[in-house]
Amino acid sequence: MIAGCAETAACTRSTTSPLASATNVDKEALRVARMRTSLRPFGGLPPRDRWDRSAPFMRFENVSILSVASLDAPNRTTSADLEARLSPFLKRLGFAPGVLASLSGVIARRFWDEGTAPSEVAAKAAERAITEAGVERARIGLLVNTSVSRDYVEPSTACLVHGKLGLHPTCLNFDVANACLGFINGMDLVAQSIERGVIDYGLVVDGESSRFVVDKTIERLNATGDARAFADHFATLTLGSGAAAMLLSHKDLAGPEAHRYVGSVSLAATEHSHLCRGQVDGMITDGQKLLQAGLELARRTFELASTELGWSPEVLDEIAIHQVSRQHTDKLAERLGLDPSRIHAIFPELGNVGPASIPLVLTQAAELGRLSKGDRVALMGIGSGLNCAMAEVVW
Repeated sequence: MIAGCAETAACTRSTTSPLASATNVDKEALRVARMRTSLRPFGGLPPRDRWDRSAPFMRFENVSILSVASLDAPNRTTSADLEARLSPFLKRLGFAPGVLASLSGVIARRFWDEGTAPSEVAAKAAERAITEAGVERARIGLLVNTSVSRDYVEPSTACLVHGKLGLHPTCLNFDVANACLGFINGMDLVAQSIERGVIDYGLVVDGESSRFVVDKTIERLNATGDARAFADHFATLTLGSGAAAMLLSHKDLAGPEAHRYVGSVSLAATEHSHLCRGQVDGMITDGQKLLQAGLELARRTFELASTELGWSPEVLDEIAIHQVSRQHTDKLAERLGLDPSRIHAIFPELGNVGPASIPLVLTQAAELGRLSKGDRVALMGIGSGLNCAMAEVVW
């Protein structure tokens, strides 16, 4: 048990039904809700024989996206700025100026002000999403935080966001950790609960802060780094910061401007889990092996999406991918036969923003007028582990 929680072992379960003190109206509402839940197939999935496949596939008939909101961190830090801080290390190895930008395509990344907590910015993004959707926060039944960055090991960042937003005590809240795929996973969890009739509205949030891990990596490289360390820690130097939130609802509660969440597919290749391992103060990555394994997993996942979601490169109007670098983005488009002009690149100015990357792409694409009503929008991510998820939104 984690220190500070041992007392929970002594807790006893009450044998008194919570319905004992409920009003007749409350009881009737609960009875109807349970009937609705029992009558709906889990997650809107096809019949049981389709469940038994080795690859997860979720299709939703009743889920809409009401709003997507994002925040850019205020402090723009260029790759040249990082190289200036890395000068003792780079001079020792004889690297020419501009090496970070030339290898990654990342010109700049953003950092929050020092001391800014992930829950703080996730809550601000959520406030934007709630305001944009015009939903009473008391009706939000589920909050899922998907960030890699956390305020603490415990309590969950989700509960901190829940408190900052003043959500209802009955609003379930928890963290989901799955590297850079967390946001899509959070969307699926909320969508499943909406599809089953358990909730009317659900919120997915993410707040990423890379300042600390980048600072510590620079300190380490300057002190004892060599060429191998530069390769191992290079990906850490591309990390950026940002925040995003998405509010989803049952389609019957959505207006004409809402977007349909169609569903998702995913595949795992966990034999590659050793290729990227991160801690709060550093991340070691075998970049080339990770890229090749990720591209192969993406190819297989796209084949699954072609079967289950009817995808082909030609039918996708916009493609929002989790972006790591120029090489990653270009190679993914090449491997899957995607039109690069349909991929809005955020990595040059924001770097790798982890799970927040996909909703950040969506908000920027919408602001730039890249998305039109009825567009088929693909969401794609490859997360260390390895896992790959692909989902579709009809804008």
